Amino acid sequence: MAAPKKGRSASAQSRPGRSLAFILIAIAALTGGMFLSGHPTPRLGIDLAGGTSITLTAKNEPGQPNAINKTNMNTAVDIMNRRVNGLGVSEAEVQTQGSDNIIVNIPKGTNSKEARAQVGTTAKLYFRPVLATEVSGSAASASPSPSASSSSSSKATDKATEKATSSSSASPTSSATSQGRAVTDALKADSTPSASSSASSSASPSASSSASPSANASASAAATKLQAQYTALDCTDKAQRAKAGEGSKATDPTVACGKNSSGQWQKYVLGPAEVKGTDIKSASAVFDTQSAAGWKVTMEFTSGGSKKFADITGKLAKNQSPQNQFAIVLDGDVVSDPFVQQALTGGSAEISGSFDQTEAQSLANMLKYGSLPLDFKESSVTTVTAALGGEQLHAGLIAGAIGLGLVVIYLVVYYRGLSIIAIPSLLVSGALTYVIMALLGPTIGFALNLPAVCGAIVAIGITADSFIVFFERIRDEIREGRSLRPAVERAWPRARRTILVSDFVSFLAAAVLFIVTVGKVQGFAFTLGLTTVLDVVVVFFFTKPLMTLLARRKFYASGHKWSGLDPKALGAKPPLRRTRRPSAPVDPKEA
Repeated sequence: MAAPKKGRSASAQSRPGRSLAFILIAIAALTGGMFLSGHPTPRLGIDLAGGTSITLTAKNEPGQPNAINKTNMNTAVDIMNRRVNGLGVSEAEVQTQGSDNIIVNIPKGTNSKEARAQVGTTAKLYFRPVLATEVSGSAASASPSPSASSSSSSKATDKATEKATSSSSASPTSSATSQGRAVTDALKADSTPSASSSASSSASPSASSSASPSANASASAAATKLQAQYTALDCTDKAQRAKAGEGSKATDPTVACGKNSSGQWQKYVLGPAEVKGTDIKSASAVFDTQSAAGWKVTMEFTSGGSKKFADITGKLAKNQSPQNQFAIVLDGDVVSDPFVQQALTGGSAEISGSFDQTEAQSLANMLKYGSLPLDFKESSVTTVTAALGGEQLHAGLIAGAIGLGLVVIYLVVYYRGLSIIAIPSLLVSGALTYVIMALLGPTIGFALNLPAVCGAIVAIGITADSFIVFFERIRDEIREGRSLRPAVERAWPRARRTILVSDFVSFLAAAVLFIVTVGKVQGFAFTLGLTTVLDVVVVFFFTKPLMTLLARRKFYASGHKWSGLDPKALGAKPPLRRTRRPSAPVDPKEA
């Protein structure tokens, strides 16, 4: 019995169907996941789908005339970029323009309204003690219950007693564990007038609240001014909300607005800032699976911030509502107002309660990315229409179709029957690319922009090049006089090395381009890298197995002239055969 030839892999030739089944099942599974996700088409970037463009202009803070510089502008861009990305927004562009402007482009289809609110909210984040609060435009008491004072009102508790405290409250509250610095008695005396004089002004809050601003003769000019601002403030008026607390310094008491759990506007008198956003080390939204409390926001403070918050919570815990609350203020708006029951010294914080996922993530982003090195004003907001982008996408798709058509014509004319392998391979690669792009939209926020479309068009050539390398290796083996099936198996290792090296270089270039660039160019690099990886998958799991199967067919194995593997057309050498060496002639004389 003849021994098997060396170098021949039986499994590689006899089981190509497994590889084909694997990739077809993978395509079916990914396609099913795409439809189940509810996103059967890729998300489009701002240049194709439209969106919002925001121009922010930096301004110097009082006492810091040289704050607008390249370093601070770049830091602000980085923070804004992280804010937007924290919402799951991708393909958003945040870049400087000139020396003092930042342009933010937010694609349509993302939560652009919330992204605009967070990016445009460029003032510093502060934690301020609440001195007085009431529903704006009503005669409600200045000391409402904590659960009604704000849509994100929370209960500040120590971690050791969090569970017991939260279980004893029937109202939707949240708990915070953190640290800070107390509001001094002198500050309270200056900003919180006595209850005896609160009734002297008919427009002042209820006399039952000792935290209402006073207008008696002994009050300071600052307290009188604060009383007037608080009395006149109507948070239901958008213009007044925008001006609330305007010009106030971090060291001054101020007025502010925020929404309560009923969706009503609440107005506040707030003491000087005791903790800054820069005192927060990190913040994140997590789902509490242990106590079934739902979504919560966790915070960690710096060493200095921990001391400050420990002090302020210790002081506020001795007061009655609402003066046992602290307000988290961002750009003059109260985004949360937790109340405190005891001093918190853990160095971390949890705010939990009636949050849904969006609210928790929004608050976490504000806490984490709330502090900017500069103050900005929103100079302009424009809506970018998708009309031009639609025309560009249409033109790009036409260009891609033309390119694909030319590649197919070339394959049919030059490789003839081998195009039956190349064209399905191109279709499989295109299907995988489309499905994965559609899935990446809801999972990582990938958005297809015009440069990304260009990257996909370039990938057609890269994929076709891999097929050509494989086919030419097979034809080279046939030229050497080998039959088709051995030619396929001998050509594959050589072609495989060439394909892997070529794709590695392409992927490396795409990775470097993605790392060192920003904005739309990253879309091109990402698509190029993705299609390069898929090219390897398709060649290994579809093209090569399909070639192995078809090599068993008589049409290809016999070298039909339309198969693209005709030995005569390729100039093949005759097959090598062993022949006997002729014996030397015998000399008759010697015989």
